[in-house]
Amino acid sequence: MTSAYDIRVKNELVERESAFVDKLFSEVQKVVVGQREMVERVFMGLICGGHVLLEGAPGLAKTLTVNTLARCLELQFKRVQFTPDLLPSDVLGTVIYNHQKGEFTNKQGPIFTNLLLADEINRAPAKVQSALLEAMAERSVTIGDTTYPLPRPFLVLATQNPIEQEGTYNLPEAQLDRFMFKIRVGYPDAAEELEIIERVAEPGEAKAPELSAVIGPEDIAKVRKVLEEIIVEKPVREYIVSVIGATREPEAAQLSGLSPFIDFGASPRATIALFQAARAHAFLRRRGYVSPEDVKAVAPDVLRHRVILSYEAEAEGKTVEEIVRVILEHVNVP
Repeated sequence: MTSAYDIRVKNELVERESAFVDKLFSEVQKVVVGQREMVERVFMGLICGGHVLLEGAPGLAKTLTVNTLARCLELQFKRVQFTPDLLPSDVLGTVIYNHQKGEFTNKQGPIFTNLLLADEINRAPAKVQSALLEAMAERSVTIGDTTYPLPRPFLVLATQNPIEQEGTYNLPEAQLDRFMFKIRVGYPDAAEELEIIERVAEPGEAKAPELSAVIGPEDIAKVRKVLEEIIVEKPVREYIVSVIGATREPEAAQLSGLSPFIDFGASPRATIALFQAARAHAFLRRRGYVSPEDVKAVAPDVLRHRVILSYEAEAEGKTVEEIVRVILEHVNVP
């Protein structure tokens, strides 16, 4: 059991190292109206070393958010529009012949950046998706005979449009599992939409707000080390395991009513993601320890793409969010 003194020390460490958090979000909000949860999850993915899948209709500021965050963090940002005719070499890079030198040289693709927005990833064929996801896992790319490490930090934000499904290639479950979060990006509320109109309606030519860099790549590496210091007591670790276990064997958690609705539960990769995400959530709340509330807050985004529903669930209109909510309501909280 961690002593009160140790908890106080960790709290002081996290409060000191997370002092930039409020300024970071206020800078982003100079450009992006609302979407606080999306901004938080993207930043959490960055400091945890995980990748993020964003699902939402067009026009919800996904590209703007990522671009703005990159500017505030002094990171490189590139965007690739995925299309049916895209080739793996268009993303990763290729070998080209240099006529002046009379030799072949390697040309690096747009994946060599800190933040890569893979726009409408489900519009590219499986071989392109597979090449990108392999690079995400390995954090390196081989062009010709040379293997290049990807920049650090490196984060892929892939988007999917849930409306237009014609001509798309759905990501297989095994590849979806490589994303730390799947975030549903919603519409702004009435007050936020009114603010958007007011910004657009300002007389004169709209000027982009001036953004100041809040932290840089070296600071992100430092934050990752601080995350390792955040306390996760054994009861909270056991709670994480119980939540994941309930997606695999609902009967063991006295949730036999869910069994017909779940084909496959979450993998051990989900357990790791939930553990890391809970730490990052505690960091953003400027705490040196993880509480069950941190786990509950991030569980839907960690499990949304990892719990595979049965045909019976789809026939009855059940969603993963409903299943996860029931699990969180019934699994004993320490």
